[in-house]
Amino acid sequence: MNRGRFAGRTVLITGASSGIGAALAREFAREGAVLVLAARRLERLESLAQELRARGSEVLALACDVTRDGDCERVVAEAHSAGRRLDVVVANAGFGVAGAFSKLTLADYQRQFDTNVHGVMRTLRAGLPDVLQQRGSLVIIGSVAGHVAMAGNSAYAMSKFAVRALAYALRGELRRHGVNVTLISPGFVHSDIRRVDNLGRLHAELPDSMPGWVLADPARVARTVVRAVHRRVRERVVTGHGRALVWIYRHMPWLFNAALRIWHPVRKVVR
Repeated sequence: MNRGRFAGRTVLITGASSGIGAALAREFAREGAVLVLAARRLERLESLAQELRARGSEVLALACDVTRDGDCERVVAEAHSAGRRLDVVVANAGFGVAGAFSKLTLADYQRQFDTNVHGVMRTLRAGLPDVLQQRGSLVIIGSVAGHVAMAGNSAYAMSKFAVRALAYALRGELRRHGVNVTLISPGFVHSDIRRVDNLGRLHAELPDSMPGWVLADPARVARTVVRAVHRRVRERVVTGHGRALVWIYRHMPWLFNAALRIWHPVRKVVR
């Protein structure tokens, strides 16, 4: 019998086909959770699901685009058809639009918000009735960019500041109902995000634009997240460099701005 911290509990993860989402799926599976995995790339998602089933986990893998009205509700309905109610909903799906404000279009900003903000809202709204019933948890994967805005990163930072505000507001609304809201703000992590262009298309052949030494292992991030959700922690800034950036930005902005004159981590924009 699996006696993990989430044994018998059902966890929905969007954007689960790669990066932090896939790492979270593996970690929640290790802790005994029943998984409902959702992503656009069903082939990659099924490969992950087969891996986890081979280890004894119960997994439902479903195609889902969080920018489409009705997709998240369909995922929840299919979980119900499989006899499951959601205890934890992880709104993880997202991507990054990069570029100078003068070069980006309104459509770029709308596209960014439709995934990173409206997609989070669609996910949480679809899963909320179950989570209220189960007195469970909503988890929002934000970013250090939701605390620290950098040149050339306005669209992404705006979207992550927005979901940080959403997490803070929901926390107050849902506390009396026994629902916990956890905001996770990762720093730089090994993932596909810097290989995805401003139109949301993956360029898997491209090298990561960030140096490897600054990138955190998604598995390590996932362990921190799962522990935080289990403990019903309100907020975690994940990775040492992420916590340092947030602290310096808040308490020593002059040092932060001086450092940016030398180096700032804006990914290459691919069109």
